[in-house]
Amino acid sequence: MELWLCVLIVATSAALLMVGRRRTHWSWPVGLVVVEVMLCCWISSGSVAVIIIIMSATCGCCMLHFTAGRQEDLLPVQGKAVLITGCDSGFGHNLAKILDKAGMKVYAGVLNEFGPGAQELREVSSAQLVILQLDITNLDQISEAHKLIKSQRGETGLWGLVNNAGVLGHTCDAELLPMRILRKIMNVNFIAGVEVTKVFLPLIRKAQGRFVCVSSMSGEVPFPGFAAYGASKAAVISYYGALRQELSCWGVKVAIVQPGGFKTNIFGSQEEWCKLQQEILSTQSQEVIDAYGEEYIGSMVHTLSTMTTQTCDNFKPVLDDLQHALLSKNPRAFYYPGPMAWAVPALQRICPTHLFDAIFARLLTYKALSPAGVAIKK
Repeated sequence: MELWLCVLIVATSAALLMVGRRRTHWSWPVGLVVVEVMLCCWISSGSVAVIIIIMSATCGCCMLHFTAGRQEDLLPVQGKAVLITGCDSGFGHNLAKILDKAGMKVYAGVLNEFGPGAQELREVSSAQLVILQLDITNLDQISEAHKLIKSQRGETGLWGLVNNAGVLGHTCDAELLPMRILRKIMNVNFIAGVEVTKVFLPLIRKAQGRFVCVSSMSGEVPFPGFAAYGASKAAVISYYGALRQELSCWGVKVAIVQPGGFKTNIFGSQEEWCKLQQEILSTQSQEVIDAYGEEYIGSMVHTLSTMTTQTCDNFKPVLDDLQHALLSKNPRAFYYPGPMAWAVPALQRICPTHLFDAIFARLLTYKALSPAGVAIKK
């Protein structure tokens, strides 16, 4: 019992120090406490593992104490240009406005140049922000964007490319997800982003600039209902992790941002989910439909609304990390903004798989029903 208390005290002390020194977003210290307390639930008192946890937390406290308060110098934005994909809404839209206001040349790629997101950027941004019609799955549009940017930045190169555009598609059991949607998710989130990267890499190399990729916590942690989305983001992590090492000799840096749950338009709408429901019912075999049941398949619309209420609508942690990745002299390889974005992957690495699955099942409360075949067995 005394060791439990020691662990909790040390973890909480680290959390308070991290928050008090303003070294990180609150999700990191909260995650530290959660991970250590969860571990105490299954590690026997007096074991070597508990002692290691306490020592690790203590070392973390000391490191934070001696490094906190140091102001990191950011590079000046003058003369630098950045291309951001997926600026219709969400992270990309907000980042474009912030960087434009700071004085950086921004090329804002949008899926619809006449949509409300693009129109708002025109209204609130300076004259040097350029709206680009850029469906990243369209090679002609990528080529046109490259031609324009090269004509304007050919001598100095392009400082940054923020690969932000992505789709979630729909969250449902992997067996139910139509292959058409799985291919779209993999194409948009991974293949198309790689296409953009390869086209603009020579301009980035000329500027010795940055690639910043928005991945996801689900790229590390297998979330039920996110099989296709998680697979696409795992591919992003692996590909750009290799690219980071390969491009280091050129002075080009690569950073991966893995946010937790944020309330963006990536979740889609109830109308889109209703269409998916009809597609599943019309394309799946009767055997599969009987196994899951129409009620369970129909409950995915409810799942959508439940999930969106559990996400965070404050983008600041993500935007801060994106800016740091672009302008820090020494950007980190990985960023984990948002609630539990660091804690859940850490918990998965530390825990035995069966224990993590049990804990995770209790954390995921957005599913109201079980498949019909499972319910019958119970």
